[in-house]
Amino acid sequence: MDQALTEMTSTTPKTRRYFGTDGIRGRVGVWPITPEFVLKLGWAVGKVLARQGNGKVLIGKDTRISGYMFESVLESGLSAAGIDTHLLGPMPTPAIAYLTRTLRAQAGIVISASHNPYYDNGIKFFSSQGTKLPDNLEFAIEEQLEQPMTTVDSAELGKAIRVVDAPGRYIEFCKSTVSSDIILNGLKIVVDCAHGAAYHIAPNVFRELGAEVVEIGVEPNGLNINLNCGATHPEVLRQKVLEHKADLGIALDGDGDRVVMVDHRGQILDGDDLLYIIVKDKLLHGTFRGGVVGTTMSNLGLEMALRQNNIEFVRAAVGDRYIISELTKRQWHLGGEPSGHVVCMEMTTTGDGIITALQILAAMRHRKKALAEMCSGLVKYPQVLLNVRIAQHHDASLENAAVQQAVRAVEAELGENGRVILRRSGTEPLIRVMVEGESETKVRQLAEQLSQVVREALGE
Repeated sequence: MDQALTEMTSTTPKTRRYFGTDGIRGRVGVWPITPEFVLKLGWAVGKVLARQGNGKVLIGKDTRISGYMFESVLESGLSAAGIDTHLLGPMPTPAIAYLTRTLRAQAGIVISASHNPYYDNGIKFFSSQGTKLPDNLEFAIEEQLEQPMTTVDSAELGKAIRVVDAPGRYIEFCKSTVSSDIILNGLKIVVDCAHGAAYHIAPNVFRELGAEVVEIGVEPNGLNINLNCGATHPEVLRQKVLEHKADLGIALDGDGDRVVMVDHRGQILDGDDLLYIIVKDKLLHGTFRGGVVGTTMSNLGLEMALRQNNIEFVRAAVGDRYIISELTKRQWHLGGEPSGHVVCMEMTTTGDGIITALQILAAMRHRKKALAEMCSGLVKYPQVLLNVRIAQHHDASLENAAVQQAVRAVEAELGENGRVILRRSGTEPLIRVMVEGESETKVRQLAEQLSQVVREALGE
């Protein structure tokens, strides 16, 4: 498919108009996250795929209320282009990647805004291999969007089929990523599904492996996804772990591709911690190969701990698509970022919160240790991340003179043992300000100082 698409899009401009770092995302009802645009998007995708032959496309979604609307219009657009759709219903993003591959679909479509609030939504795509779409396919879709919408002959319209066994298929796949001798009997685990796509899946995975599971965030109503729960609000999980005297807690985000964990003492472990635990376990078993890919946001302490173990560490841009691209290029298998996106490419093609948590549990069983003991050897630098909101369509430039002057001043004060990162979010109208250094007090003070400058210069 990729070769044909390369030929087909050789004259396509190299600037994306619609696709961001993680598909197309924004506020529901505000262009392009409107029924009209998504209808045509479905049609454009269908027309591009139809050139490769009549296959099928999977559509899955998270639990936000607008998912019903966008599922319907995507199905209509694909049908108008002559493409059959297989509807998965609410499913984690990594499950859709897996099912796209195993059901031999031409593509998978995810209706989700991940960790964003319910009033946002987005559309992202997986290739037939369960990976993020190659650039040339995104360019071809954007080019097709500029054409007038047409409908194939009635006899050629696409059909829609509901895939009723999708949850069970994915549950079995998740369990297969750990060896059959990994049994979780005796562990009490709190699982927070963020009222999101994994609400009917994650608790069953851990329960079927023998754990006692306390479920929270498993009552989606279309409006409560990510609301004061899940991976973006791990303090709720922390409270429940302590309250239930659980061995640990697992918090997913709304679409299930990221995870943070909490140990029995209430300590929160982010993606850097989890990545370190997985690497250390593989080192102890002699199965680690290659190096590790992090991002510009990865803690300096993780980089230093890996280098002390003679493991090469490289940083990619923020976003699991960039981590995966770097892993693929280097033929490595492990990467991740502090937000909880951890990619285990020996098992799956994208970040997967459930599978990441299973690797941590397997490591605990291998070493016969509690989660609280698993991070020995990792000393993280204090890191403060603050968000500055900008107007939805603000063309704010980080090259602003006042902002750059403030960055230089903070870097000078931090010296060699500190970092400053400013970046525009690829999923929300935010500028993310990260400051890292040796003193937590100084880091927080400098982060707030820099955020104020950014707010005055670029804020809404």
